[in-house]
Amino acid sequence: MIINILAGGPDDLLPDLHSFSNTADIWVGVDRGVLTLIQSGIQPKMAFGDFDSVSNEELLIIEENVKELNRFKPEKDETDMELALNWALGQKPEKVRLLGATGGRLDHLFANIQLLIKPALAEVFVPVEIIDKTNKIYVKAPGKYSIKQHSNFKYISFVPITMEIKGLTLRNFKYPLTDRTVSAGSTLCISNELIDDCGTFSFTEGILMVVRSKD
Repeated sequence: MIINILAGGPDDLLPDLHSFSNTADIWVGVDRGVLTLIQSGIQPKMAFGDFDSVSNEELLIIEENVKELNRFKPEKDETDMELALNWALGQKPEKVRLLGATGGRLDHLFANIQLLIKPALAEVFVPVEIIDKTNKIYVKAPGKYSIKQHSNFKYISFVPITMEIKGLTLRNFKYPLTDRTVSAGSTLCISNELIDDCGTFSFTEGILMVVRSKD
C-alpha cells in the first residue's frame, strides 16, 4: 500500500498526479490539496486541515465529496501536513509520498522537509519522499543503497541532516567518494551525476538527505 498526500502547494510545481494513480492505494488531501484532488478527478479517502485556504463555497465541495474529513482549528501544535503524515505512518504503508509540499512560504517548505526525518528518528522504517515537478527528496539511515538513472532527475545531491555523515562512499558517480566524513553545512556532495545505469551510496553514521533534481 502506497499513500499519496497532496498539500496545497502551487499548481505549477505539481507533478502529473495521474502518473501516481496506478500505483497508489490511497490518496489523502491536506487543506487546499483536497480540492485539487477533487478537481483532478481523484477521489481522496481522507482529508486533513483547518481549511483556511479555501472559500466557504469550496469547503462545501470538499464536504460533499470526502466522507472522512478531519477538520482542525488553525491554532494547533502540528501543521496540517504533519497530522496527515502521522495518520499515514500509522497505517504501516509501503511508502508515503508528499506532493504539493514545495513552493510558497519557506517556513512551510522547511517544515515539510523536516517531516522526512521523522520516521528515521522514530525508527519507523517507512520511506517518505517529497516529489514536485523537478525534484524528489528523501532521507536515509546508515546502510548501503542502490540508485538508478532517471530521465526526470539527472542531478543527485547528498545533504547531511545530522552534524556529520561518516563513511560516505559513492560508486558509479561522476564525483566518487570513499569512506568520507561530510559535515553539516558542506556543499561537497551537491549536483553529482551517475555515470552508469545504476550506482550505490553507503555510509555508517548519521542521517542523509538525497535530492534528485532536474534543471
